[in-house]
Amino acid sequence: MDNDLAPGPLLSLTLDAATRVLSANLAHDTRFPRIDALWLREQLGAAGYAELRIRPDAIKGLIARYNAGQSVEAVEIAECADAMLEVEVAADGLSAELTLTPAKGGRPATKAELLGLLAARGIVEGVLVDEINRAIAKGQANRLVIARGREAVPGEDGWLERLLPETPARVPNVRPCGRTDFRDFGEILVVQEGEGLMRRHPATRGEDGRNVLGQPIAPKPGRDVRFASGLRGTRTAAEDPDLLVAACDGQPVEVRDGIIVEPIYTVDSVNMATGNIDFDGTVRVRNDIQAGMSVRASGDIEVGGVVEPATLEAGGNIIVRGGVMGGLGGKTAGKDFSAVAIRCDGSFTATYAQQARITAGDSIFIDDLAMQCQLVARNHIRVGNQRRGHIIGGKACANLSIHARVIGAHNRIRTELEIGADTALSQAVQAKAQERDIQENKLLDVGKLLNFADRNPGKVTSEMLSRAELAAAALSTGIEALRNEEEALRFRLELAQQARVNVEQTVFEGVTVSMGERSLRIPQVLAASTIRLADQGLGVFPLEDDSHFDEPQKPGGESARRR
Repeated sequence: MDNDLAPGPLLSLTLDAATRVLSANLAHDTRFPRIDALWLREQLGAAGYAELRIRPDAIKGLIARYNAGQSVEAVEIAECADAMLEVEVAADGLSAELTLTPAKGGRPATKAELLGLLAARGIVEGVLVDEINRAIAKGQANRLVIARGREAVPGEDGWLERLLPETPARVPNVRPCGRTDFRDFGEILVVQEGEGLMRRHPATRGEDGRNVLGQPIAPKPGRDVRFASGLRGTRTAAEDPDLLVAACDGQPVEVRDGIIVEPIYTVDSVNMATGNIDFDGTVRVRNDIQAGMSVRASGDIEVGGVVEPATLEAGGNIIVRGGVMGGLGGKTAGKDFSAVAIRCDGSFTATYAQQARITAGDSIFIDDLAMQCQLVARNHIRVGNQRRGHIIGGKACANLSIHARVIGAHNRIRTELEIGADTALSQAVQAKAQERDIQENKLLDVGKLLNFADRNPGKVTSEMLSRAELAAAALSTGIEALRNEEEALRFRLELAQQARVNVEQTVFEGVTVSMGERSLRIPQVLAASTIRLADQGLGVFPLEDDSHFDEPQKPGGESARRR
């Protein structure tokens, strides 16, 4: 033994070649009444046995017996241990991990042994040879990934491609600065019979994966999409069922999951000679609409001239390139037209409006003047661009904003403005939430049946199981759609709390602004101002930039159409 070792009793070590077990003999020496584990380990190292795997209990027993004054004979205190290889496959089968316990005086692991173990476990896919080489060279590894499978690539969802050129919205364009271009009315796009409208791109299956055992992994297919049923004025091409074409000449209107084609009826004027018009499609009047007449269209109504006191109803938008003269002011040519009204599900646009009753499902745009009118818009009312932009008298109601250059008049004429008062919106949110709860309860019941089938194979028929799976998929899709619709309605409800009146130049005394139960009467002439909700009710503020807020919804979507 080395001279640097601490002195101690005589220790005899013997390694059995057959069993590869190290035995110790230790005669008690009164000169050294006690020993410890450190002294014993130093002796093992000096004898060349430091790498062996120690048997802790045997070591403790040897030390205890010696310190009790006994001699110790043939105690097996260590052994030669070969390296250990352990491979674990992940639960999803996409990876395999190696734990390599290094040798303790025994044989190190070899690459051949490890590859043999992988083969025995059936691991054949994605073996990482470089990682294996590094682990073998290092002699140890802890949960090292040595094989990776290929994940399945999910399929792509199907989608619908619009084949028609994009056209300007048929309402004035609201620029980023908040100003409105009333000259940009756009043109009505017309398609011919047989013209392609929309192409369906089916969902893809995806690509198979493969786990480390070489077994295939089926991909999740994409969600398919179909053309909506009942798309009026369209058909699928005979030679290509994924191509939607026009079944007649007319105006294309994009709706959810498809396009409809509305016929276009064109007339020079509407008067006693033409009679009233009730048309399933879009109506274009090149000139004027005479007092007392009515025009009804499931699509848009476009008037090139002036609308006298008349009834207009459109499932889309109404565009009047001239002005509108209503009947709220009393008799016209000896006749009472106070009941006539203009209504549209989309947006209304005109150069001016006087004594008119106008209701729009989206927004109202008037370039010059709105005098003694009753205006109701779901989103915004904007008066003024290239011309005066006055709201004088009457009442204007909009859920999100009212924007004009001048509101009221010097003579303090009564002018009422109402914002953020869409009670139907709150009711719609509640209705959507209740409908979603009903569908979720149905899905829960179907889920119970599917769970029962999983736990009790054979007790549910395959036909019933198939119907339940289809029902669960349909309910899940419907619930997701309801949730999205509810979120959109809640967002609109939040926007309504930010509703405002923006006046670019002057608001006169006599103007009243209300928001629910809150009301504010303008006490004096004010310069450019914003009137909106404050901590203590409605308040007047310096004119605020509302370009981030006053962005009317573009009409022409499914909400502005009757299908």
